Amino acid sequence: MQTSQLAEHIQGFWDRDIIPTLHDYIRIPNESPMFDPNWKANGHMDKAVQLVSDWIGQQNVPGGHLQVFQDGDRTPVMLLEFPGDIDSTVLFYGHLDKQPPMVGWREGLGPWTPHLDDEGRLYGRGGGDDGYAVFASLATVKALKEHGQPHGRIVILIECSEESGSSDLP
Repeated sequence: MQTSQLAEHIQGFWDRDIIPTLHDYIRIPNESPMFDPNWKANGHMDKAVQLVSDWIGQQNVPGGHLQVFQDGDRTPVMLLEFPGDIDSTVLFYGHLDKQPPMVGWREGLGPWTPHLDDEGRLYGRGGGDDGYAVFASLATVKALKEHGQPHGRIVILIECSEESGSSDLP
């Protein structure tokens, strides 16, 4: 397989399937617990986790096993695992919690209002730090599988307290 074919495949998937879901994710004001002490009662983190969980399920990537862990007042941790064909392990990491809105957004832009400009830049909280990680990670796995490429065991770890110091990671 040519690297250019794989890149073209992933780019098409990104534009068609990931960007619209990233827009939905940006609209969720799931601030990290340090910035939203009522994060659990507000339910925004659960909404973000559900959005991502649903999207993962819709991708039908063979062999994947998703678990969502949440203990008491700790933020959720998502673990998506794919067995491998070769003896190695790759870990992808990301987080779903976001920084607070802050001030200084240009006119027409805002923290919870996604905007994709003419040059392909996506604006809105979480679109760049680090909400894209789970989507990019699964896009890689999906492309490998669809093109019959062997891979080691793949673990995708997504936490929801990184912006608060990752205190809820086990």
